Amino acid sequence: MTPQTPVAPPTLSAPPPTLSAPPPAAYAPGPDLYVPPPGLSVPSPDPSVPPAEPYLRPGAVLLRPSPLPPLPSAPVLPPGPRAARPQLWLVATEVHEDSAARYASLVLDAEELARAGEFRRPGDRATYLCAHVGLRRLLGAHLGVAPRGVTVERAPCPCCGEPHGRPVLPDGRLHFSLSHCEGMSLIAVATTPVGVDIERIPAPHLVAELAEVLHPAESAELAALARDRRPAAFARVWTRKEAYLKGTGVGLGADPSAEYVGSGPVPTAPPGWLLADVAVPSGHQAAVAVRR
Repeated sequence: MTPQTPVAPPTLSAPPPTLSAPPPAAYAPGPDLYVPPPGLSVPSPDPSVPPAEPYLRPGAVLLRPSPLPPLPSAPVLPPGPRAARPQLWLVATEVHEDSAARYASLVLDAEELARAGEFRRPGDRATYLCAHVGLRRLLGAHLGVAPRGVTVERAPCPCCGEPHGRPVLPDGRLHFSLSHCEGMSLIAVATTPVGVDIERIPAPHLVAELAEVLHPAESAELAALARDRRPAAFARVWTRKEAYLKGTGVGLGADPSAEYVGSGPVPTAPPGWLLADVAVPSGHQAAVAVRR
């Protein structure tokens, strides 16, 4: 890619632009992989809730993120996040790749730029740049500062107390989480600790080995399914579990078999947390967890 001359980043006072990024692919659930127990009602997502400010409630099935428009457009923020209402944003690498590369030196800090340079695969580097440029844009818009002026620190680790826990803002006004896989990133902003995870659905031959680290009940649920239905069910379990663990600040340093989150369409949230799946393009699975 030929380097382009950087242009001034958009100002926060500019009028709200028209979203130019395409919406995420429509969610089309496949055959039921789980039959709820008798008497359990599975509610549908509330259509009156704006997609960027979904209400996480017990039993929520699916939340829809808003597509983040690429630079130089400014993100159009809904009302500030409230308790149990995380804002969710989807960043497609193919939509943001060119603008993120052009603006990265004006948006990211030195550590982030150095980290981007360590990726060997261009696609991984592009996704990292898109994710972190997008995160800084959203945090800057919420805080009323330039994206590069956002200060991010590490919270104390819940296990050892050392400063290598989840990324946080110094004043604790907002909480955020970022996850990315090849070609796609998901960002959450909330008023309480929050975690998100997005993953590609794994190949069938990998599921048996990966399922060994899950809660025994989750492993049993997967084993009871037809082989071709296990990858999607595993991806549901894993993204829910990792979103929750990221929200707690422990991440995968914790034992993933300790908490049960379930493989069916209705997540089982750990005590004190709300948990929901997130609608993302085909071939991916995502989830969000927010502390009550």
